[in-house]
Amino acid sequence: MGKIKTLCLMGGLIVIFMFVGNILGGAEGMRVAFWAALGMNFFSYFYSDKMVLKHYKAVEIKENSSSPLYSIVKHLAQQANLPMPKVYIIPEDVPNAFATGRNPSHAAVAATQGLLDLLSLEEIEGVLAHEMSHVRHYDILISSVAAMFASAIAFLGNLARSGTASSSQRRSNPLSTIIAALLMPIAASIVQMSISRTREYAADEGAARLTRHPEWLMSALSKLDHFAKNNQMQRATSQTAHMFIINPFSGTSHNFSNLFATHPSTADRLARLEQLKQQIS
Repeated sequence: MGKIKTLCLMGGLIVIFMFVGNILGGAEGMRVAFWAALGMNFFSYFYSDKMVLKHYKAVEIKENSSSPLYSIVKHLAQQANLPMPKVYIIPEDVPNAFATGRNPSHAAVAATQGLLDLLSLEEIEGVLAHEMSHVRHYDILISSVAAMFASAIAFLGNLARSGTASSSQRRSNPLSTIIAALLMPIAASIVQMSISRTREYAADEGAARLTRHPEWLMSALSKLDHFAKNNQMQRATSQTAHMFIINPFSGTSHNFSNLFATHPSTADRLARLEQLKQQIS
């Protein structure tokens, strides 16, 4: 299912690029947009994870590291019968974590230094089990491609708003120009929302079953949510927010923006985990 969603995202990107290309440059613009979208799909499939890790200045750690992060990920990989992913620490005081990569054999798990400082070892294991569940279900590929997808749509929206199209083209097709300029960023948010909300519930359940201790993740989510509402990651972007276990923009959310939130509410996640705890115990 994850691969099918990824193909749909890539196909959608091509269609949107060609639509905007037609607005900005007619038939020639459509051809250029088609090849540009193909190139972006190729790049996002193979390199989007590396770009995200680079953006957050993630530092890879090895087995001989003094940090407990590597040993916990190794234990969880063995428990889940998954290949050992690469492990990264993000030099950031706000606690959070994400997983990325194109498949379980090319996966990476990253956690901020703030997460390691704030949580207990059991809570850290609960968070990392959540991320390993994303790896198992190929969510990492979907989220990485979605990040590039959102960035591309935002770029096209800005391009249309900047008036790149000639005045004659704008006069001939003003409705299309308005759609390109105003609705595409909203479309990007909807795409991210539809991908993230359901997969976060599934990853929470996967973590609970993997550790057999839902309360570890429940405690971690409560702490992370409280911290995120009062602090914001320095390098967080709206295009990559859906990748994290907790929305890094929780503190800036309002009622309307919650309609396009990339994560379900922490209260709902805790309620589901509480029900699962009764089943497991």
